[in-house]
Amino acid sequence: MNNLPEDIKTKVYGTVLSKMNFSDEMTEEEVLKLIDDVITAFPERKMLTIDEILALRKEVYNSIKKFDVIQEYLDDEAVTEIMINGTNAIFIEKSGSIIKTDKRFSSEEKLEDVIQQIVGACNRTVNEAYPIADARLTTGERVNIVLSPVSLSGSTVTIRRFPKAPITMEKLIEFGSITEEAAFFLRRLVEAKYNIFISGGTGTGKTTFLNALSRYIPSDERIITIEDSAELQLSEAKNLVRLETRTKKAEGCMPIDIRDLIKAALRMRPDRIIVGEVRGAEAVDMLQAMNTGHDGSLSTGHANSSADMISRLETMVLSGMDIPLYAIRGQIASGIDIMIHLTRLRDKRRVVGEISEVIGMKDGEVVFNPLYRFEDNTLKAVGRLKDTRKLEASEYGL
Repeated sequence: MNNLPEDIKTKVYGTVLSKMNFSDEMTEEEVLKLIDDVITAFPERKMLTIDEILALRKEVYNSIKKFDVIQEYLDDEAVTEIMINGTNAIFIEKSGSIIKTDKRFSSEEKLEDVIQQIVGACNRTVNEAYPIADARLTTGERVNIVLSPVSLSGSTVTIRRFPKAPITMEKLIEFGSITEEAAFFLRRLVEAKYNIFISGGTGTGKTTFLNALSRYIPSDERIITIEDSAELQLSEAKNLVRLETRTKKAEGCMPIDIRDLIKAALRMRPDRIIVGEVRGAEAVDMLQAMNTGHDGSLSTGHANSSADMISRLETMVLSGMDIPLYAIRGQIASGIDIMIHLTRLRDKRRVVGEISEVIGMKDGEVVFNPLYRFEDNTLKAVGRLKDTRKLEASEYGL
């Protein structure tokens, strides 16, 4: 708490909790009035300034009804990441810089309460038996949780923020992440139903770019999105079905993974299947979907380059299916049409580093045809699309 004795907050917090009516859901106004009444009755109130009383009121409310000491960072749209390393170390990323805050949780129990509040709201479970979880806040933020003692630093929570209004391709052009020419080219490819895979490292903006690219899908098409934690914001899609995985619950509910959801999606008459991110054996099902008439599929994955992404996909497929490597590469080469690789520059800018066409196999290796490459601080055209059949079919309405 900002320069206020911790014992004052603890006393007010404890008194408010003892007076709350838990048999009935209290409204925000009722809770705030109760906090005001408790603060007014405290002798220590006379030692505080008006600003300190208002800060005390807000922090006690956040401790009871919201996410305690991190709530102010969730309310600050300039904060893009919140990193909780146990009770005593909270970092934020703001304007591209990582800053250590002066906030701390009062106890491991309070941090645990916040964690359970997060996972409970999105039907997830995290405990000693399952100490690692991916979750999301109701406002869309991505959350990763690793509990103590698996995390030796204490229970660790990482919250990735996304803009409330989705970033459009026009915004990305304005930011210098992509050129207008390349964006128009990608729009034609999406409309023509090329299968597109987006790769990049952590924090390069893969989900943001996938969101922007998805807005080019014609509004009359049926879209099925498949994610570990629902993050995509396809606000303009009319015929949209959003699917989210379910982890194994303590009470024995059957877990539902990405592979299950892809198989279900194939029976839902999709025009497009969008897999938020592939990390494992689900790559098998994604490639099979791309190779069995479900053109226009989109997905993302972690890698340092387009070539590295192909290698990672090979490993993922091998983890789910025991087939020869050349057969896997054949599936990749025939399933994926376009690879887009995103990168983060030293000045923190996120840009499209490369756009390549997958044109088949040669000597047992997947072959790329580079189309755009980031050079001299801009994205330059370096080649021409070789397989134009889908474009031509789209232009003629076939």
